[in-house]
Amino acid sequence: MPSSAPTRPRSAPWSGDTRPPRRSRWATLLRVLLPALLIVGWLAVAGVGGPYFGKISEVSTNDQSSFLPESTESTRVTDLQGEFRDSDAIPAIVLLVREGGLEPADRAWAEETVASVQDGGPAEGRLSPPIPSEDGEALQVVVPLPDGEVVEDVEALSDRFAQDRPEGLQAYVTGPAGFTADLVAGFEGIDGLLLGVALAVVFVILLVVYRSPVLPVLVLLTSVFALSAAILVVYWLAANDLVTISGQVQGILFILVVGAATDYSLLYTARYRDALLHHRGRAEATRAALKGSVEPIVASGATVIAGLLCLLLSDLASNQALGPVASVGIVMSILAALSFLPAVLYATGRGAFWPFRPRFDASGTERVRVVGHGTGHRPTVEGRGVWASVARFVARAPRAIWVVTTAVLLVLAGFSTQFQATGVEQSELVLGESQARDGQEALAEHFPGGSGSPAVVLVPTGSLDAAVAAVEDTEGVADVAAVANDSPSGILPLGEDAPPPAGPFAGVQPTEAEGLYQLQATLFDAADSPAAEQTVRELRENLSAVDEEILVGGTTATNLDTNETSIADRTLIIPVILVVITLILMLLLRSVLAPVLLILTTVISFFSALGVSALVFEHVLGLPGADPSVPLFGFVFLVALGIDYNIFLMSRVREESLAHGTRAGILRGLTLTGGVITSAGIVLAATFAALAVIPIMFLVQLAFIVAFGVLLDALVVRSLLVPALTYDIGRAIWWPAHRRIEP
Repeated sequence: MPSSAPTRPRSAPWSGDTRPPRRSRWATLLRVLLPALLIVGWLAVAGVGGPYFGKISEVSTNDQSSFLPESTESTRVTDLQGEFRDSDAIPAIVLLVREGGLEPADRAWAEETVASVQDGGPAEGRLSPPIPSEDGEALQVVVPLPDGEVVEDVEALSDRFAQDRPEGLQAYVTGPAGFTADLVAGFEGIDGLLLGVALAVVFVILLVVYRSPVLPVLVLLTSVFALSAAILVVYWLAANDLVTISGQVQGILFILVVGAATDYSLLYTARYRDALLHHRGRAEATRAALKGSVEPIVASGATVIAGLLCLLLSDLASNQALGPVASVGIVMSILAALSFLPAVLYATGRGAFWPFRPRFDASGTERVRVVGHGTGHRPTVEGRGVWASVARFVARAPRAIWVVTTAVLLVLAGFSTQFQATGVEQSELVLGESQARDGQEALAEHFPGGSGSPAVVLVPTGSLDAAVAAVEDTEGVADVAAVANDSPSGILPLGEDAPPPAGPFAGVQPTEAEGLYQLQATLFDAADSPAAEQTVRELRENLSAVDEEILVGGTTATNLDTNETSIADRTLIIPVILVVITLILMLLLRSVLAPVLLILTTVISFFSALGVSALVFEHVLGLPGADPSVPLFGFVFLVALGIDYNIFLMSRVREESLAHGTRAGILRGLTLTGGVITSAGIVLAATFAALAVIPIMFLVQLAFIVAFGVLLDALVVRSLLVPALTYDIGRAIWWPAHRRIEP
């Protein structure tokens, strides 16, 4: 007898079947297991990488000469100098000054202290005897310090020359060791202070944005976990000599990862909150949020990485290192924002937004509606909030908005010609009080400014006499001597004013190594001054006429070569970055015109930020110029990160345009992304501003340029200029694929 029971496909369960099908059990297990594995995995990464926060400084260096390419003249001199000495000691200059003239007791105490330092440290090698100045008011002692704990050694040296010092006698420790100690001490706050300030600022901003005590913690955990992973990778890259990192690269890595990971988290969180309004279940909301955020986040990250990797074209190892190091940070930021954060938000659900939990809206009501589109009338936005008002403002007068905005930005950009980025004196690198800087100024009052940091000249033995004559004939050179290891002072004075070869110099000969003599040319001007750099240029020109094999190096030559290499890098890398990012945007937006216009607006924004920075640095902060790499780094971050916000905006605009038409899509995209992009801009600006807590001029300047530029881009360019220009152009903005999209 046939059964009267209804039939069903074998794969379909009975409607009343309480047993979940096998596939549902696996799906349920996967929904629980995958987020748990992601959360545990990132906790493990943080557990392993966390301890490296304090260790990464061990593999960083602030030795400027180590960043130059091997082909530069100063690097070749540094390499060959090792043949003339047994150690890599850094010279410190101890200056003793008594206004009105030194007393016999001063000289006796100085000789006694020099002997005690020679016997009991911290010197490495032979100290010079106290050298009197011509005015009789100062003594100079050159103390070689080991290339290791330079901060501690300089402090110990200062303490030794403070003990029992005659009243009224002033003492300074300056020279290369003094300035190196200042620089190292300036970077000491990177591991703790910088990161602490950045995280605290971001936490406060997130509290205001989300009005929730839970969500800011989850977002900050995402940033910290991304940074832990990045530091772990970068540490081992540096430990295996695959990259050479400095204190400034380390600081930028911290800030960039915190800022980028937070920005990507803001974008995903906004998508997830929106998805919770339209989906009842957390799994469906997570899928929708990932679908809407993966493409813009990955595209934005890829754009930043592409811009950063262009730094590999640099000849400076410090610039080269920033490319892969920061790229590692961006990769980890993307991974954390698209794996850990979705997993932890899936686990917490709507509770993450407490007390303002998003409620499921079964009616499917849209948050934003554009009315009047396609009726022949100007469309307008129906919706509440600031960004709906901004969209209505853009729709009312798009051409006037973009014309006026562009004009204002161009006026500000005009001041960028006042931005002097040809290099700064080493004594100005560290802001605030500096004994080394004060000592350098006092040294220049009583001795030639280049005392203790001479230009180093390596001369083939057959060209010694002609080379000495050429050095003496160079304007800006005070005196010349040769390295002579068998001399009591380690040098042999040469030239017309040199003492006769009698007494302590009887029978002394210059030290020869690799067929070369090493000369030391003391300059009249401070070793880190522009005037000293010009003297080195003239020295190289005069000596090359004597023998093309002669090399000129030393502190001044290293500064000169670094500045010139930085300027050459800037000239090469900036155009390459523009081309690379433009091509990426073309692939992302499937357009030619839109990417070109976006790049142009971002470039205008950069030069506007540079113009304002020039005014602030010169007239407000009184800073003496900038390092040549400051505008390069500022350009990399402002263009790459500024394009980020345009990608967030225009990817949403394109998505909305395909569904609603171009002009309606622009208004909807602006309204829907306005809050999250503005929040992201404020967060990123705040994190870069945190760099200013490190008293290094380079980082302070970079902090202001990027922070101001990001705010300008997020609040003006992306909010007004780009939407108004795009709205005015209409669907032609998508050329050559514009015919596929409605007006």
